[in-house]
Amino acid sequence: MDHMIFEVGTALLLIAIFSLIAGKFKFSIIPFLIVLGMIVGPHAPTLGLIDLTFIESNEVIAFLGRIGVLFLLFYIGLEFSVSKLIKSGRNIVFGGTVYVLINFIIGLAYGFMVSFPLYETLIIAGMLSVSSTAIVAKVLVDFRRTGNSETELILGMILFDDLFLAVFLSVMSGLLLGGATSIGGILLSVALSMGYMLLFFVIARKGTPLLNKLLNITSNEIFIIVVFSLLFFIAGFSETLHVAEAIGALLFGLALSETTHSKRIEQLVVPFRDFFGAIFFFSFGLSIDPLTLGDAAWIAIGAVVLTMIGNILAGMIAGRKAGLSHKASTNIGLTVMARGEFTIIVANLGISAGLLPILKPFSALYVLILAILGPLLAKESKHIYNGLNKLFRWNQVKEKPKEEKWNESI
Repeated sequence: MDHMIFEVGTALLLIAIFSLIAGKFKFSIIPFLIVLGMIVGPHAPTLGLIDLTFIESNEVIAFLGRIGVLFLLFYIGLEFSVSKLIKSGRNIVFGGTVYVLINFIIGLAYGFMVSFPLYETLIIAGMLSVSSTAIVAKVLVDFRRTGNSETELILGMILFDDLFLAVFLSVMSGLLLGGATSIGGILLSVALSMGYMLLFFVIARKGTPLLNKLLNITSNEIFIIVVFSLLFFIAGFSETLHVAEAIGALLFGLALSETTHSKRIEQLVVPFRDFFGAIFFFSFGLSIDPLTLGDAAWIAIGAVVLTMIGNILAGMIAGRKAGLSHKASTNIGLTVMARGEFTIIVANLGISAGLLPILKPFSALYVLILAILGPLLAKESKHIYNGLNKLFRWNQVKEKPKEEKWNESI
């Protein structure tokens, strides 16, 4: 205990160094921090006073990582808005539905194909269905594609994906954490989770005036104390109802998303989200024994290949339905390829529920490969489109000039 602060400080220093390296290469910090966590940990050497095994501080780092998940989901809840989805148009709902359905069905088929039990298969399907909002947003900014014709649809599909994640985690936490074994018990657990979620949707739509009044606090110090204390209380209370604490955080963010204080809360939350989020990815890597990765290698590679096919197919269907060109439609599939924070959160739900241990190395490899490969594929989208064009001869198909209509409709 005497060296606890020193150990945590050493971990934070390593996280800072790897974040600087990732920033220098203009790459997502997610794979860097997961690899860092796997390199150190129980198998790492002790260098004089510096103990890289982090055994004594492991519980503290894991707890800080849990806080990181709460802030990540709380922020997504703030960004998500029921009214925004309603206004976003049919193309986004169609594109998001196609994207989630194709990836989820591929995940289900793949889970059964590799002989996983039902719950593990559902977790695999969920992992394959959720893209990384953080990496996708970074790709759009870094490659200066925010003004592209397909970008609004990409952002809409990501938004829809976040909604699916909320519903999926809510249902799965009811199934896995509720402890129900009979069909009636399972239905009751799912109904409880869905009812809890619906309650926050109603609060978001009807309770905004009251929340605005409650949060009408001038002092930033008191404001942040009130918001964060409510965040942790609701996350903890959710667990008592067998709803994942992360979902409690997301739902609380959702309830605040329609208030006039949402932007103020976002500005205050972002530093905490980034800091504790980085610790979350490090702690996830810390929990993985690199020697177990080999057992999951082929399963992870198979899932990566299927995800690439599914995403390109979904992007093509969504883009063409919206009237976009083949090139813009290819960009959609390649841009939403990356997997990251949400895939790990889905995997952690299965791991915490005592499902097969292989989920941990599988999720680590799956996220690592796609977190690295996703931005690279998006960067080389022009060459990939040219290759696909030679194969399918899209340039011989007369494009319908609908892109202007699409831009006008959003």
